[in-house]
Amino acid sequence: MKSIYLIGTPDSGKTAVALGLALKLRQEGFNPGYFKPVGSTAGVLDQRDEDGVLMKTVLEMTDDLDTIVPLTAGSFYVSGQRDPKKCRDRVLASYQQIAGRFDPVIVDGPSFPWVMASFGLDAFSIARDIGAGILCTMRTKSDFDFDAALFFNHYALSKGLPLVGNIFNNIPRPMLAKAQGVYAQLLESFGYRLLGVIPSRPEIHAPTVAEYYDVLGGEILTGEDKLDLLVEDVLIGAMTIESALGTLRRALNKAVIIGGDRSDYALAALETSTSVLILTGGLYPHINVITRAKEKGVPVILVHYDTVTTIEQISKVARRIRPGDQKAIALALENVERYCDWPAILESLKT
Repeated sequence: MKSIYLIGTPDSGKTAVALGLALKLRQEGFNPGYFKPVGSTAGVLDQRDEDGVLMKTVLEMTDDLDTIVPLTAGSFYVSGQRDPKKCRDRVLASYQQIAGRFDPVIVDGPSFPWVMASFGLDAFSIARDIGAGILCTMRTKSDFDFDAALFFNHYALSKGLPLVGNIFNNIPRPMLAKAQGVYAQLLESFGYRLLGVIPSRPEIHAPTVAEYYDVLGGEILTGEDKLDLLVEDVLIGAMTIESALGTLRRALNKAVIIGGDRSDYALAALETSTSVLILTGGLYPHINVITRAKEKGVPVILVHYDTVTTIEQISKVARRIRPGDQKAIALALENVERYCDWPAILESLKT
């Protein structure tokens, strides 16, 4: 069977789709493997790609993680210490090792398909070298996102790469009808296939409070046993209480970022659907805030960044499915079965 290379952008849920496809293939009697040419790490000390760890565990792959994910790259990966040819040779050798044991191989792209283009290791170049078909997995929150998906299809076609099709994934509810109607028709008018439209599901895509804490650090003042709460929205406490009440009530399962001295705002937020209070500036809150947060079961995290820096830091927060998260793993399979044209995907792998 042909390998399939998933490309997309952040928040498009490539790994969740890869997981669902792998589980469905295994359910159908195939022996799928997973490969991620260029991974990312959680930080300086943690050098493991978490997606690789997940897939290695779920698919019970005995290969070393360094084979499953041979390279990692940060924002400043270009240096005199890395040789492009050696990097490319390592990627291809690792892929051949995986492909020798599994059929098909599901290849998971990096955050953007152009990552490591200066080494000739962008997603399109690797797909060409290993003969993989391109599956574009995109989150279309706006028309510009759809433009990006269309551009990726055009570019793959211009490079002579086989196109498996497109899956619109992690789509916000307000955009579902447009994705299923307007975007689908436009895509098909260009001769490209839409293979699925998967709605956003918080159990898979919403980060937990723990993932915010991993990025921000700081002190947990209360709610250490509630770090598994999902965060579906983020609000910045920059308004007066009178102006903010409507927004606080509308936003569900939210993180509220405010200065530690804004006790009035914190108490108001705790009376609405709030998953975590993030207090900035290293300012300890009034005892009433801690008491009410304990009563409500809401974690409170005190960070020593200012509010602007905190907002910059949370842009790094991303939801990852963990190996022990059986509910999210089951939902990844359900998404492929329920929302995707599975027979068409399987047929494309056979041709």
